[in-house]
Amino acid sequence: MIKLLIRHKRLLITALLLLAVFLTYALNLRNKEHANPLERGVMSVIAPIAGGGAAVSGMFGDVWNNYIDLLEVRRENVVLRKSVQRLNERIVAGNEAVMANARMKALLDLKVTLNAPSLAVSVIGEDSSAWFKTLVVDRGSSDGLMEGMPVLAAGGVVGRLVKVAPNSSRVLLLTDHASAIAALVQRSRARGVVRGAGAGRCSMEFTVKDDDVKVGDAVVTSGIGGVFPKGLPIGEVTMVKKGEYGVFQTIEVRPTVNIANLEEMLVLFRQPNE
Repeated sequence: MIKLLIRHKRLLITALLLLAVFLTYALNLRNKEHANPLERGVMSVIAPIAGGGAAVSGMFGDVWNNYIDLLEVRRENVVLRKSVQRLNERIVAGNEAVMANARMKALLDLKVTLNAPSLAVSVIGEDSSAWFKTLVVDRGSSDGLMEGMPVLAAGGVVGRLVKVAPNSSRVLLLTDHASAIAALVQRSRARGVVRGAGAGRCSMEFTVKDDDVKVGDAVVTSGIGGVFPKGLPIGEVTMVKKGEYGVFQTIEVRPTVNIANLEEMLVLFRQPNE
């Protein structure tokens, strides 16, 4: 026992001193108004430790509060982003609906002015090859469509049906090399045939040199052949060239319909032999 006390005498002496200090401090607590030298010494030792602990506690409290605030901001940010995305989707859908209504109104106006039975169709595909350029629409023989029927858009002539299946059809465009439409120059009544030249262009053939044709003239259907009604817009003359030799003049025509942007069209219920 004595050896154990000798071995830990430093620890024992320190503990006894601390115990004596705290006992003395406790006995002097009766004097509440004035601190004695011992109390002031203990307070001077403990005060910095307590202050440091309070500072550390306050720092960790601030860090925790900032972390909670950051999480809340992130949640609000996610909610706001989703709200903005939904609003953008609604705006896009609204704009699309407005544009679709404008196109359908123009098509309805065309339907009223035609004074002939017709059917609205929508473009569902496109087929390009070395020889043909066609659009695929969503109506076919089950809707009464037949090959050879003319196809129009709000701006004018698009082409004619060439292949008709029960639930879909192909439209041969007026810009295709295989397309030919009887036409005339609206101002001078000069006649010819508008053929497709590819790359979104057309040419007017078989118009004699003496016919009055100028750049900017409107070209419309002549009604000859019974496929297209008379007076439908085809395009505008963009170039006229009269050679020294030959009977006919060279005329280039730009279609009034923007073929690349077609979405809805009308098919006229007219037979080729009418």
